Amino acid sequence: MVGPYVNQTYAAVRQAAVWCYRGGSISAEPRINDRIRVPEVRLVGPSGEQVGIVPLAKALELAQEYDLDLVEVAANARPPVCKLMDYGKFKYESAMKAREARKNQAHTVIKEMKLRPKIDPHDYDTKKGHVVRFLKQGDKVKITIMFRGREQSRPELGYRLLQRLAEDVQDLGFVESNPKQDGRNMIMVLGPHKKKTEAMAEARQAQEARKAEAKANPGRSQNPADAETADAETAEAPAEASAEA
Repeated sequence: MVGPYVNQTYAAVRQAAVWCYRGGSISAEPRINDRIRVPEVRLVGPSGEQVGIVPLAKALELAQEYDLDLVEVAANARPPVCKLMDYGKFKYESAMKAREARKNQAHTVIKEMKLRPKIDPHDYDTKKGHVVRFLKQGDKVKITIMFRGREQSRPELGYRLLQRLAEDVQDLGFVESNPKQDGRNMIMVLGPHKKKTEAMAEARQAQEARKAEAKANPGRSQNPADAETADAETAEAPAEASAEA
């Protein structure tokens, strides 16, 4: 007696065999040239013109005449659709497009900044500077006010501090999530006015402008403080910036 597991395995193998017989392919790469195993194909010319349904041998002959590859672009069609192209060049251009897409892809990042209700002015300015930098980079910022001891009975201190910070950076960001109590902490989320892609593009343009200026004035020395500021604006910030007052 054959068990249910054997029956299921046989059904899966049979289904895969039928799919491959109908023109499917286990590999992600398309079939090209002599790897194509069908009697006839619907051929597309090098410039995208429709040649029509031709025998496979004729399609391979045309590929040799044009010094191109015969590439199966739609294996599940009846008959399969094949195109005459330079497959090596096609793969290279596809890889470059994918690389450029990954380069320009914007990843949403939430930075974090922690403050105390009774933070001194110097520490406040330092932490506000970090928030400004994050917003300029197009990142969201999670502001956490940490209460300790008797401070927990004065939540209005944290609320006023969050309101002050939101007003100080209103030109760069907005309050995406209003202040709310979370245990011993109070949390607010700021969102940037600029999108991540716009901030990345502006950073690249500023960097290219500095390189062009340095190339045009090779003898001009750059102020170390200015160089440090420029690098801080274009460099990617840490995944999380959190410090206690």
